[in-house]
Amino acid sequence: MKVDPDSARTVAAVLDEGTFDAAARRLMITPSAVSQRIKTLEQQLGRILLIRSKPARATEAGEAVARFGRQVALLERDAVAGFGLAGEGEGVRIRIPLAVNADSMATWFLPPLARLSEHYDVEFDLHRDDQNFTARLLESGTVMAAVTSESEPVGGCRVEALGALDYVAVAAPGLFHRCFPDGVTAAALARAPFVDFDRRDIMQQDWLRERGVDSWTVPRHHVPASADFSIAVELGLGWALLPVPHAEAGLADGRLVRLDDTVTTSPLFWQQWNLRSELLDAIAAEVRAEAARVLR
Repeated sequence: MKVDPDSARTVAAVLDEGTFDAAARRLMITPSAVSQRIKTLEQQLGRILLIRSKPARATEAGEAVARFGRQVALLERDAVAGFGLAGEGEGVRIRIPLAVNADSMATWFLPPLARLSEHYDVEFDLHRDDQNFTARLLESGTVMAAVTSESEPVGGCRVEALGALDYVAVAAPGLFHRCFPDGVTAAALARAPFVDFDRRDIMQQDWLRERGVDSWTVPRHHVPASADFSIAVELGLGWALLPVPHAEAGLADGRLVRLDDTVTTSPLFWQQWNLRSELLDAIAAEVRAEAARVLR
């Protein structure tokens, strides 16, 4: 059974944009044409592809079709550029969905994308998630590549090491003197509040467990934004593990102090579709180059 490429790209567009109307504007067709393409494909495959909610969501079959649609769009863009019909892909704008963890986005991941946008007619669609979960977005076909903590390749993908992002445990001087007057002991850590990025962020909990502290009994604050997370620590809301690039300035001017001399390391890997694509390979090369400059 053949899957019509245009219909597959339409499924991907609905998932990217969230609604049939928005997908129609992106594809420059009518909403009824979007609906008809998807209905026809569902009838051919004998599967429901989209859950008609707001935003629209994919079924398992829909994820597979959307992934195919994105692959077709990527190969089409490379082919048009290769034929010389558009210099550097000019006029063949394509959306590239990528998954990245918040700390990488805040410290080193955006500069390579900015450089790429100077040479390629591309729209980057970034999906932020914890590095332990970004690979799931590759499995579902939501993204074409991801920064992840997983060294084992997802099915249909290839993987390469980027380096490691280092973290140090820090606090504002006021909180440090108030909560740790006798040093950073297990008893003091059990009472001192810490800051979590979100409920998937377990880095602070792991750090506490390594020091014999039951993390679930410790007071915590959830601050789900990278810049605000660092500000919350500097203001004394709680202690936290900060990426070294974020912590350096505060440690240098006294806004932050370290809880101890240990360094927590988070290895990072780049996984992308195992698809020969000039554009996707160019993205990988820029990401590798930036990681080599910033990561350990």
